[in-house]
Amino acid sequence: MSPENDEMMDLALKHNFWTWSTQIKPEDILHIVKSEGVYFWDFAGKRYTDMNSTVMCTNIGHSNSHVQEAMCRQIMELPFAGPHMVTDIRAKLAAKIASLTPPGLDHILYTLGGSDANENAVKIARDYTGRTKILTRYRSYHGATMGAMALTGDRRRVHWEPAVMPGVVHFLDPYRYRSVLLRDTYELTDEQFVNAYLRHLEEIINYEGSDKIAAILLETVTGTNGIIVPPDGYLQGVRDICDKNGILLITDEVMCGFGRTGKWFAFEHWNVKPDLITMAKGLTSGYAPLGVVAMKKEIAEYYNDRTFYGGLTYNGHPVSLAAAMAVIEVIENENLLENSTQRGKTLKRLLREMKEKHICVGDFRSIGLFGVLELVKDRETREPLMKRGEKGCTMKKVTKYLHDNGIYIKDNTHMLLVIPPLIITDEQLEEAFDVIDRSLDLADEDILTGRVS
Repeated sequence: MSPENDEMMDLALKHNFWTWSTQIKPEDILHIVKSEGVYFWDFAGKRYTDMNSTVMCTNIGHSNSHVQEAMCRQIMELPFAGPHMVTDIRAKLAAKIASLTPPGLDHILYTLGGSDANENAVKIARDYTGRTKILTRYRSYHGATMGAMALTGDRRRVHWEPAVMPGVVHFLDPYRYRSVLLRDTYELTDEQFVNAYLRHLEEIINYEGSDKIAAILLETVTGTNGIIVPPDGYLQGVRDICDKNGILLITDEVMCGFGRTGKWFAFEHWNVKPDLITMAKGLTSGYAPLGVVAMKKEIAEYYNDRTFYGGLTYNGHPVSLAAAMAVIEVIENENLLENSTQRGKTLKRLLREMKEKHICVGDFRSIGLFGVLELVKDRETREPLMKRGEKGCTMKKVTKYLHDNGIYIKDNTHMLLVIPPLIITDEQLEEAFDVIDRSLDLADEDILTGRVS
């Protein structure tokens, strides 16, 4: 590294406290100085293909001039207004989002991001129903604030228990590859598989008391915990169960919304209409912080003569709203929903090819440009290539090779999450998968020689 880079690294390490990490060493840090399209560059000029959309949010790609210019115009015109004030961009964006959501979900609450969008949706559901319990799934991630962490089902919530928000009950995901309810799941029809998991949900509701449950909150397509795409009939069944029991359905579209799956919102694939929708990430494509709760008109009207106790100073920040409006325009003008659908077919083919070629690939899943390779030590036992708590040397070999060869990809224990910008081309996907292919050769070799760890 150059002296200038060393100096910047020293400065960063001296004063920054890093999230989701031990306080990392210099070799673990990427010093990024430039980004454009599907690429970004580090201080040394090395180019990386962003196969993770950085943090699963840069849907329209990096450094889009239309969004940058919209943000600059807003800064020059009105850089800030309080959350209780009307601004032109606040009115226009709410109307635009309401035109994208299902009819009737036309009231918009602005938040700072996905975590507080989910917390506010829960607060509203509890107010509106007069009930307290919230059901979410175990393989879920809903955010890192204390309430959202309670909603999260995976291991990341455990550190704060029992200090997190009470009243959350978790249930099982319809996860064919690692089903704990059923054996030989791939021999079952979707209907048989779905019915078993819906019966499981109904049993949880019976034990918890349907009259105590305010809402079921779901990632429409599970994100960082494995891109678990619900089988046809599952979301429809959850909707029916909610209707039967007077429970609200909240869909978390923070990661899978705004074109990621080929539609504005992932629930559209199953013709399901939620009662509340949470969104963030792709909403501004990461250009500025913003979250949203969209809700049914009758839920909003509940507060016509009641105070909603909530809101933060930067809710509805004009610059973030301008970024979101411009992002939506880019998605529309550049036909990125269609590109996500078409390039999603290429992604699925490439993922399938990796499974056919590499013994370390146990399963793959994808919808649109939202994909995963699940790596295993043994296809028969389905033992993960890296279990939680292990150092995972083989997995580190894979991710290090990707990094060294200019592919930025996110791994979650034994899974490679493939989530590129929606502007990616077939050629760029093929180029990235050439490197992914070679990285998986390393895992195959460790398995065949007995060195896997």
